[in-house]
Amino acid sequence: MVVTAATASFFPVTSSSDISRKPSKHGATSVNLGGFKSKQSSNGINLKANASSSKTVFTATPVKVENDSSSQQYHQRTFINQLPDWSVLLAAVTTIFLAAEKQWTTLDWKPRRPDMLADPFGIGKIVNDGFVFRQSFPIRSYEIGADKTASIETLMNHLQETALNHVKTIGLLGDGFGSTPEMCKKNLIWVVTRMQVVVDRYPVWGDVVQVDTWVSASGKNGMRRDWLVRDIKTGEVMTRASSVWVMMNKLTRKLSKIPEEAKEEIEPYFVNSNSVLNEDNKKLTKLDDTAEYIRTGLSPRWNDLDVNQHVNNVKYIGWILESAPQQILESHELHSVSLEYRKECGRNSVLESLTDVTDADIGFVECKHLLRLEDGAEIVRGRTEWRPKAVNNFDVLNQVPSQSI
Repeated sequence: MVVTAATASFFPVTSSSDISRKPSKHGATSVNLGGFKSKQSSNGINLKANASSSKTVFTATPVKVENDSSSQQYHQRTFINQLPDWSVLLAAVTTIFLAAEKQWTTLDWKPRRPDMLADPFGIGKIVNDGFVFRQSFPIRSYEIGADKTASIETLMNHLQETALNHVKTIGLLGDGFGSTPEMCKKNLIWVVTRMQVVVDRYPVWGDVVQVDTWVSASGKNGMRRDWLVRDIKTGEVMTRASSVWVMMNKLTRKLSKIPEEAKEEIEPYFVNSNSVLNEDNKKLTKLDDTAEYIRTGLSPRWNDLDVNQHVNNVKYIGWILESAPQQILESHELHSVSLEYRKECGRNSVLESLTDVTDADIGFVECKHLLRLEDGAEIVRGRTEWRPKAVNNFDVLNQVPSQSI
């Protein structure tokens, strides 16, 4: 039993019924134990392996030991049950893949092709060899006015949103509002100095507009940003806009030259192209207390401030139109606006809006505007051109009112 127990872990064990006995030459009985020979001698039982043969043959006959209650069923040793435990192998492979996936997701990965870049919100992308950012906007019910069309403030917000998403998508947005990492180190921010917008057609509720934007150099220390707004269904150009931006120190509130480090960040994304609009060369003159229409007591609310703690430039347009004549607002729609930003205003500022009607020719009206502080300091100078609305605005919606049944 000792030999049987020792060899059971390697080779099949034969039971007592399979032990063959035959007489030896000396009258002893030899026992065949499945490849081992036992010889009875006067000195007792000696068990030894038949090592004299050059080849040892082991039997592979399945057997069952029945005389031991603790014994187990031993099966024939085949190719299949000699293979490794597959559950262990599967667990090892799964562990390797999970580790690789975790490593991949922690990489600071950036696609190599600029035209495959997408903004972090999943709503815009880089096109045209990496120089143009494109984003779409649906016109929602709360973005339209009394004319059932999108307001000029809605369009301006779309322009601002695409500009910021452009900078963020190409990886240049630091902690500031549109500032690059190098600008943030030097406490610099972008401020707009001029803005020109021409609206050929206003979108209506339910329309989807596609906005393209890109940047170019403007002189030695400025940057020009242009926009094209199209109807996503027809491709029709609805709005064109162009602006000029310079850097300002957010601590001293003074204009600054573009540092070389910041130039190296932004110049690779400059497009060598002309502006989408012919520059408005008409001088924007200053208004005074003789202006026809004056609205006083305008002050910013907390929600009118941006992250740089000054009033968002889109808000200025709303304030300018506060003094526009009511009869013009009812009979005309804004076709173009030219703005010159001269000074920022803060949370505690109190402003006045001034408007003069300077020209009216064949239905078109031109107005001159000024937004100033109560002490007379100029904030924004502007000029607007207005075109007659379609009768009852039905043509804008391309429909007539249906008769009630």
